[in-house]
Amino acid sequence: MTDARHLLLVGGGHAHLGLLHGLALRPEPRLRVTLLAAETAPLYSGRLPALLAGLYPPEACRIDLRRLAAAAGARLLPGRAVSLDAGMRRLLCADGAILSYDLLSLDIGSVARPPPPGGGEVLPVRPIGSLPARLGAALAGLPPGPARLAVIGGGAAGIELAFALRRRLRRAGPAPEVLLLPGAALLPEAGGQARRLVARALAARGIAVIAGAEVIASGFDGLLLADGRRIPASLALLATGAAAPAWLGGSGLALDPQGFVAVDAALRSVSHPEVFAAGDIAAVLPHPRPKAGVFAVRQGAPLLANLRRVARGAAPRPFHPQRRALALIGTYDGVAIALRGRLAIEGRWLWWLKHWLDGRWIARFRALPAGLPRATG
Repeated sequence: MTDARHLLLVGGGHAHLGLLHGLALRPEPRLRVTLLAAETAPLYSGRLPALLAGLYPPEACRIDLRRLAAAAGARLLPGRAVSLDAGMRRLLCADGAILSYDLLSLDIGSVARPPPPGGGEVLPVRPIGSLPARLGAALAGLPPGPARLAVIGGGAAGIELAFALRRRLRRAGPAPEVLLLPGAALLPEAGGQARRLVARALAARGIAVIAGAEVIASGFDGLLLADGRRIPASLALLATGAAAPAWLGGSGLALDPQGFVAVDAALRSVSHPEVFAAGDIAAVLPHPRPKAGVFAVRQGAPLLANLRRVARGAAPRPFHPQRRALALIGTYDGVAIALRGRLAIEGRWLWWLKHWLDGRWIARFRALPAGLPRATG
């Protein structure tokens, strides 16, 4: 192992989880792996709404990175990256530590977009690991009496958060009003069938949709829309999409116009061949896709396969992601809505499918004991 190349994994995102799972099943003797992760028990994003709704305890929604890293033969370093010099192959951590590498893979997710200016209570969904505690504290701090709670964002994530918030609040007592502010339109990239189905589901559960304009400011008396409407709200959750960490701007890596790491179809940096990226932080230039966990999950296996090839002196192979992904939106009353492209259906059986898929994803990591016998080669 003295001639093994040092692979530094930064972030415990979905793709890196899959990569580590693959290493646990079949180690790579030409790689010496270090994992730098801000959280050692990260939340699985697919179960975040269910956790907020009170359907699962926190331990049923988290991945044990210590156990997974041990099973994969990787060294785990708790910490957070704050700077990268790609030319010198040096990564600076928040605690001042400097990590060097032969190969680097980034799967750090994204950060929240800036909240609308003003003095109102607006909670960004990201980072998701701290959202349950932040939301609990914010709800506990609301003054007594009727409240209006808003979710800003009209994508699948924002819609599901609105459903989850409604269930949580109804269980806690007299339900405050829940609003959804999607901006210009609900599900702008979906077809009319999907928008109509979701709109009906929201209306049937008393969640008002206020569309037509973006939120531009927040205040103690509510949210201000770009068309001049003022929407009273005691608390708002911001679920309006992904932004890239600012420190990547000084890394020397080629970035796309939004600041995400520009990679080719092999998930390899277009400027630094020893750097790979996956998940939200990666902009796959030949195959642009939405920033969604369902795409990141499927990047783990090809990412590992290409790192194995590079470690052995071979060229990486291009990865062709699926064109469309299935999105399952739980309504948190025993029903789920399935969206794929412009198609949409709902049903109770879809809720059980969502429950099973999310549970299977988490269970695959818990089934790997640290001392698992593994094949080599």
